[in-house]
Amino acid sequence: MDRPFLRPNGMVLGAPDPRQLADFYERLLGWPRNSDEPTWVTLKAPGGGIGLSFQAETDHVPPVWPAGDGDQQMQVHLDVEVRDLAAAVAWAEQQGAKVADFQPQDDVKVMLDPVGHPFCLWVSENPG
Repeated sequence: MDRPFLRPNGMVLGAPDPRQLADFYERLLGWPRNSDEPTWVTLKAPGGGIGLSFQAETDHVPPVWPAGDGDQQMQVHLDVEVRDLAAAVAWAEQQGAKVADFQPQDDVKVMLDPVGHPFCLWVSENPG
């Protein structure tokens, strides 16, 4: 059997209030809303590519970073390429993110969004 057409077009994050978390990422990334419902919000990258959606999860439990035995573990995280790490960290904090206590690398900053999803800010060696 030949592989059928498959192309990821989005990533979904759960949140107690998807509109509130979408507000954060809309400010952080500058991406416009493509859909906006009480239980589902989608942001699309202006240049195309994978979008970011938010779904209602009333019993959302934030992951623990880094997770220990028995902790709620992170299932996925976003890597966000930046040109100026210090400026990007300051911008993310201004939008409502927090710098995670544990930082495994000097050239990457692990951040936590307003409901606790980790995301990483990193500087590419080959900025495009």
